[in-house]
Amino acid sequence: MTVDTQTVIRPGEPTDAASIAHVHMASRAATMPYLPPQRRTHDHVTQWIRDIVLPSYRTWVALRDTEVVGYATVEGEVLHDLYLRPDVLRQGIGTLLLDEVKRHSAGGVSLHVFQQNTGARAFYTRHGFTVVDTDDGSRNMEGLPDMTLRWRADDAH
Repeated sequence: MTVDTQTVIRPGEPTDAASIAHVHMASRAATMPYLPPQRRTHDHVTQWIRDIVLPSYRTWVALRDTEVVGYATVEGEVLHDLYLRPDVLRQGIGTLLLDEVKRHSAGGVSLHVFQQNTGARAFYTRHGFTVVDTDDGSRNMEGLPDMTLRWRADDAH
């Protein structure tokens, strides 16, 4: 893979909320068709990003030109979100965002991923994450089996 010189990673800002919401909704619809249909509107998701996510989580956005094409959110040592616009998948942007998360996670980072999400599972495995737990879906609102993955900085090569 070539080095990405078109993408800039920077901290998320309140003015990014609507763009982040668009990325969130488009990515989930395109990459996780097994999820129930989205019941929240773009305005609801934008408000959630602006009022809950940005003030509470460390958030980074990936920009191409001036457009938000991806984002990642971390609370403590938990990666809650890493989403990309569907049209920029497999271009190294997810790796850039994950590298930024890792740089700011000296103690390591964990995440939950649906067991059905084989693309995300493969991505995280390639980046040094290992499965530490599985669940029948009782701990997530979608009710779908998931797993916990963990990356430790001291395991990195």
